[in-house]
Amino acid sequence: MYPGTHAQTTPDKAAIIMAGTGRTVTYRELDDHSADLAAALHGMGLRKGDAIALLSENAPECLEIYWAAVRSGLYVTSVNWHLAASEAAYIVADSGARVLFVSAGVGELASKVVAELGDTDTRTIAFGGTLEGFETYGDVLASAGPRLTDQPRGSDMLYSSGTTGRPKGVKPALLPIQVDQPGDPITGLVQHVFKVTADDVYLSPAPMYHAAPLKWCGAVQALGGTVVILEKFEAESALAAIERYRVTITQMVPTMFVRILQLPEEKRATYDVSSLRVVVHAAAPCPPDVKQAMIDWLGPILVEYYSATEQHGTTIITSPEWLTKRGSVGKSALGPVHVCDDEGNELPTGEVGLIYFEREQRPFEYHNDPEKTKAAEHPAHPNWTTVGDLGYVDSDGYVFLTDRKAFMIISGGLNIYPQEVENVLTLHPKIFDVAVIGIPDAEMGQQVKAVVQLRDGYEGSEDLAEEILSYTRERIAHFKTPKTVDFVDELPRTATGKLVKREIEKKYLAAGAQA
Repeated sequence: MYPGTHAQTTPDKAAIIMAGTGRTVTYRELDDHSADLAAALHGMGLRKGDAIALLSENAPECLEIYWAAVRSGLYVTSVNWHLAASEAAYIVADSGARVLFVSAGVGELASKVVAELGDTDTRTIAFGGTLEGFETYGDVLASAGPRLTDQPRGSDMLYSSGTTGRPKGVKPALLPIQVDQPGDPITGLVQHVFKVTADDVYLSPAPMYHAAPLKWCGAVQALGGTVVILEKFEAESALAAIERYRVTITQMVPTMFVRILQLPEEKRATYDVSSLRVVVHAAAPCPPDVKQAMIDWLGPILVEYYSATEQHGTTIITSPEWLTKRGSVGKSALGPVHVCDDEGNELPTGEVGLIYFEREQRPFEYHNDPEKTKAAEHPAHPNWTTVGDLGYVDSDGYVFLTDRKAFMIISGGLNIYPQEVENVLTLHPKIFDVAVIGIPDAEMGQQVKAVVQLRDGYEGSEDLAEEILSYTRERIAHFKTPKTVDFVDELPRTATGKLVKREIEKKYLAAGAQA
């Protein structure tokens, strides 16, 4: 199924609602606009396997452009508009995009990106307003030829967030199906595991340039549901949207949970969120105390999945399961799990190592980067792949994550996982945000440092630092406790809440921080 299916049966039903403005796109409009755009792109000479790019804040046109690509066999790369112009231009160029769509809301960045691209055959099209030197979206739609009858299913080709290095384009193989045929794995997951139907209202609070928001919005629309999009996440705006639109399912990242829980309890209680039947979370490990607080508040409706942009595998866990397997991300729902050491040897149950998922064949490649593609493969099994996460599997087959291999701290020969320490500190009543990193130590190799952003009304001091360290010592082993605490005004996070830990580490390495 796809929007065209529902345009025939429920043409006036809302396919997209912008939460803040109430702007609505019906299924008839979504189908018409995406079909016209697909025909226009075909008229420009684009064919199956070609690429387009999108640079935009959250807007309805994002999904029109997404579906235009998906119904014409193209790859679509949605670019993070928080990047510097040179970074965004790198992604556009690397993706091989023949057309770049931009919103007027990021017009200044878009113009700089085009300047960075230099002499290029890439066509540039603007929507939401006019931009000098750009074609207009409305004119392109109006110039479209007849609808395409051949509609091979296209795909997204999204780039990793770059938290562990330069962004990598994750290029899946195109499915050998038409857009109206079953076979898309995300739509199948959303339909059969999360039981989404045309009756559901899905709140998407995260930026559309990330994998889960784009793919899940598309899957909900394939099933005929209504997608409500937050222009920008704020804790109260999310609760207000749930109440106003009677949202039945939403997907958040743990940082969003933390921001909601930091609201006064009486403030949260003023919003009616009883329409929710499922709250999905993913993208980053959730501190157990945070998840427990959400379950205590909303009931056992949280469902967690662990996956990646690479879609190399998936685990899923429900709230009742999690309450008996606290901290787990669940059992495999796609691809058997293998835990291996650095040489590729499988480790016994309960031992921490690199997590690999086994598939019949490698499900992705890194675009234009065969070395990184090879590095993701198991040395003896090319169909086993990893994204660098560490963890273990218990005797019942439940997966537990510890951290990214790149962030593990080795102090005095002992492995310390920053995520475990961050989990302890996340709900400290005076802490707004926290990052734990390893810094050089002449004696121990590395030492543990906590970098803390305080909540409003508190100021950093030696006494508060000692309070935080004592709080940590009471809850985890002393060797894992940070040796020092630094206070900062703000920690770098992506718009989806992922901590950009490399930026923090760079600062301390550049300063030559020592014990």
